[in-house]
Amino acid sequence: MIPRLDAVLIRKGDPETLAALKEAATGVGFATVYNTELTADRVTEVIETYRAFFKRPESQKREIDMSVTGSNRGWGAAGSEQVDPDANPDYKKYFDSGVELAKGDPRAEMPVYGLNQWPSDDPEFKKIILGYYDDAIYVAMGVLRGIANAIDMPDDYFDKAFRTPMALLRGNFYPERPKDATDMDFGIATHTDYGCLTLLATDGSPGLEVRKRGGGWIPVSAQPGEFVINFGEMLEFWTGGIVHATPHRVVGGDAERISVPLFFNPSHDTNIAPPESGEVVRAGKHLQRRFSETYLHLQKP
Repeated sequence: MIPRLDAVLIRKGDPETLAALKEAATGVGFATVYNTELTADRVTEVIETYRAFFKRPESQKREIDMSVTGSNRGWGAAGSEQVDPDANPDYKKYFDSGVELAKGDPRAEMPVYGLNQWPSDDPEFKKIILGYYDDAIYVAMGVLRGIANAIDMPDDYFDKAFRTPMALLRGNFYPERPKDATDMDFGIATHTDYGCLTLLATDGSPGLEVRKRGGGWIPVSAQPGEFVINFGEMLEFWTGGIVHATPHRVVGGDAERISVPLFFNPSHDTNIAPPESGEVVRAGKHLQRRFSETYLHLQKP
């Protein structure tokens, strides 16, 4: 069962809510969260903003195509990402943005940061997406503090690691499943998320499936204003395996679907090695390696 949790009670440290959050983090690896600062209207606005972008002519989107810019910011066409090397490239389309760095900031040269790429003729798009990004980070940080509390770490254990987060906001567009799709074709194939915490908004359409520990799949969805959360590889490693990163996928169906995940990742130089392990594992190195395995335009011939 996937727990449904009140974000206000997570922030307050309600014992029953934290127990359910711990069960989610250490067991099934997923939960849904409601009663956040991001209202249904606010989430619907950002979903429809992405939808309008994806409906633009492909020639306009090509101007900020990440396969051309070489970044991991901007638009990604169908088939430009492959999360499972044993499946075909994913048929979804997407738009990625992150922390807004100033021009000349040396971190902009890192693939895990980079300069955001925006449609040149639509300043409202940038305004809405960046505003949502900032507020989603606040919500995600509240959940992450709750997880620290739930697994008997100090509430602020993770705080300093997110001063300049490598957090990535993505708009995913899943078209209806192609008629010629095979069992090797997915909107996004089976994978675990790479970072710490994912805060996922959706338009309410079904499609996301979570793998059970004993095999099989659990469908999970959320209406605008409620969020699916799951935990990534960094957090599993960082907590010494206490938190689980759970495989999931989107097969696709008869209708298009839009989802908006915030991949909440720490700053580049954060050491995500297990506590008291004596190891040093930089978050940026882990994320860059995973990006290079996934984004086809970053893979060298």
